[in-house]
Amino acid sequence: MMEKRRVVITGVGVISPVGNDAPTAWTSIKEGKSGVGPLTRLDRELFPAKVAAEVKDFDIEQYIQKKEARKMDRFTHYALAAAFEALEDAGLPRRLDDETALRTGVWIGSGIGGMETHEQQFKTFQERGYRRVSPFFVPMMIPDMAAGQVSIYTNAKGINSCTVTACASGANSIGDAYEAIARGDADMMITGGAEAPITTMAVAGFCANTALTTNADPETASRPFDADRDGFVIGEGAGILIMEDYDRAKARGAKIYAEIIGYGSTGDAHHITAPAPEGEGAARAMAQALQKAGVTPDQVDYINAHGTSTPYNDEFETDAVKNVFGEHAYKLAMSSTKSMTGHLLGAAGGVEAVFTALALRDGIMPPTTNYKTPDPACDLDYVTDGAREADIRYAMSNSLGFGGHNVSLLFKKAE
Repeated sequence: MMEKRRVVITGVGVISPVGNDAPTAWTSIKEGKSGVGPLTRLDRELFPAKVAAEVKDFDIEQYIQKKEARKMDRFTHYALAAAFEALEDAGLPRRLDDETALRTGVWIGSGIGGMETHEQQFKTFQERGYRRVSPFFVPMMIPDMAAGQVSIYTNAKGINSCTVTACASGANSIGDAYEAIARGDADMMITGGAEAPITTMAVAGFCANTALTTNADPETASRPFDADRDGFVIGEGAGILIMEDYDRAKARGAKIYAEIIGYGSTGDAHHITAPAPEGEGAARAMAQALQKAGVTPDQVDYINAHGTSTPYNDEFETDAVKNVFGEHAYKLAMSSTKSMTGHLLGAAGGVEAVFTALALRDGIMPPTTNYKTPDPACDLDYVTDGAREADIRYAMSNSLGFGGHNVSLLFKKAE
């Protein structure tokens, strides 16, 4: 049996409400700058939710031709742009040579795929009949097309997949890509998540199930772990990592951000949208990631929390951390960057994995912003007084999704 291979992160790419490249986004996060603002893409008067974390000043024509862009939904645009940045950051060409391509895979998740395209094309069908529906409608809409188009544009010919697990999609995809390299099925993976859910029906649906905040003040709308939190702020974007076999990365002289060493994935078997009481499933995912990596709970210094700013999630995720880490839960630090980015749904795990890798590289724990009123049920260290310098050896990133999906990724500082 082949020995499990080490897997490292050598490139990162981000399209987000806080910046359209990884350095800009990371600077915003460290400085506590928010990407949340008034909802502008849709008619605010239609919804009780008045704010969103929108991507700003993004032009897909900086990356591909307009003619090709018109055959893709917005979530695929974000994935392509972030993938191109990640490849360049890793010192690789946008289009891989044939030898490299055969051992390079793509695994990019999306929670809802091309919802915007679906709405537009349904309107066309209603008004003008099926003959006027775009022949590209189906390939624009399906969630796997971000992975498909990234494969086509980069020439990556290895395993090509997409995990759809709601808000855990990006994190599951990264974990699945990590395991593909670790077991020897690929030498390199382009992986992460992409989402563009600021559409009429997506916002309407989340408003109908009362998941979104009705706080109209962008400065306080996303406030994870705060006693006055009342729902998440919908966001959009993509986070992409280049992950490689450690020996390959060293041989080509690649810079290494961090090593990924553990992946836990569990199911609640409880409810379609509510997390299991006390975060039972999330706790098992964290414990599984630690166990598979051979890391003890007291070695973890930082957790990038799922931290959605919803009443249930933040309390139960806190419970889960206390159940897994015991007394050490009060010694580690845990923050939610969603306080600044909003909730990017299927892209959240991708963007937050990037932030976790950068936190390890720079020795900086990003803050939880907008925290004002303590909640007795949320009593851990949430890094509420701005970014904090610290020697981070091991860091974890959690993503939890509708359907009872729980993912925990464990990262180690690059040696």
